[in-house]
Amino acid sequence: MEPFDPTTHPHRRYNPLTNTHILVSPHRTKRPWLGQTEPTEPSNFPQYDPACYLCPGNTRAGGKVNEMYTSTVVFENDYAAVLPPPGPVTPQAAHPLLTVEPIQGACDVVCFHPRHDLSLPTLSLLDVENIVDEWTRVYMRRGTEPGIEYVQIFENKGAMMGCSNPHPHSQVWSLSTVPTLPAKELASLHNYASTTHVHSGVPTGPDGHACLLCEYVHHELSVPEDEGRIVVTNEHFVALVPWWAYWPFEIMVLPHKRHISSLVHFTVDEKHAFADIMLRVTKRYDNIFSCSFAYAMGVHQRPLPPRRDDDGMYVKDTDDIAHLHVHFEPPLLRSASVRKFLAGFEVMAEPQRDLTAEQAAKTLRNCSEVHYLLAAE
Repeated sequence: MEPFDPTTHPHRRYNPLTNTHILVSPHRTKRPWLGQTEPTEPSNFPQYDPACYLCPGNTRAGGKVNEMYTSTVVFENDYAAVLPPPGPVTPQAAHPLLTVEPIQGACDVVCFHPRHDLSLPTLSLLDVENIVDEWTRVYMRRGTEPGIEYVQIFENKGAMMGCSNPHPHSQVWSLSTVPTLPAKELASLHNYASTTHVHSGVPTGPDGHACLLCEYVHHELSVPEDEGRIVVTNEHFVALVPWWAYWPFEIMVLPHKRHISSLVHFTVDEKHAFADIMLRVTKRYDNIFSCSFAYAMGVHQRPLPPRRDDDGMYVKDTDDIAHLHVHFEPPLLRSASVRKFLAGFEVMAEPQRDLTAEQAAKTLRNCSEVHYLLAAE
């Protein structure tokens, strides 16, 4: 019997964050593609679009007029997915299997920049630091409002990911409950901390407990580059294709020097390093296929910011087990026009991918950090 080769033989990988598995089928990368192709994301937008609902001075779909902003700006979403309290009382369930629960909250839009033609990878480092500052302010403000239990920061980039407006922006949704995916991750982090002994030399979570993601990133940093999944590192953060990645060029960004549970815990140097690695990751994305690379991005951290004591110090609690990390989940697979679909086996059984995490990481490592539009000038 031939020895197992993870680059050739199908196998399953375990995701300890969500307690799920993924089927990896590397031999399927050789199959021909005669299926659907997508239009390439345009990269020649004007600096200002009079029809854009997010450009400075323009009237939004709900009738409000944008201020003439010159940097990052925040406003409430005119078509929010959740509404502020108080909400109506939900009716009694007709059957125990048909329960319903009320949910309240708010949805904010964070415009990255006044220019319509830019995106995260084409912004300056200072611009991205301003975005991180704004995310932190919204997280702090919404996370201290009565009834709010969770704040989610995310970005949909590209029409392929359902983005309704190409103007560079992200969103922040604040909810009266912790959603399913972050709840799963937090449960896994708590379980790991309570059942696992700390390994020597590995950063620890709160009160010296083991942290699943501290342990994981410590291991990844020890793997030789030609076998590994790391894409890029800087002084405080690492960007890697997770062992359990589902999307073809999925990336996770997380701190590697110490356990950080939320944006508000950043030092000045850590905020700078975080902005730096977000830029470097997204530039590599655009350079894979020389296109504006679509993705869904989300920040996972403490559900809410920590409270302060009378001396202004953050008070530790059980939510400090959260290890801040960013998920990038892009759909493109073979080219700028061929995407991965969630269908068939993945809908009915479990996630599946063809390209291995190691192959994806190598492709991303080999991409330039000079944006292709600048390289062409």
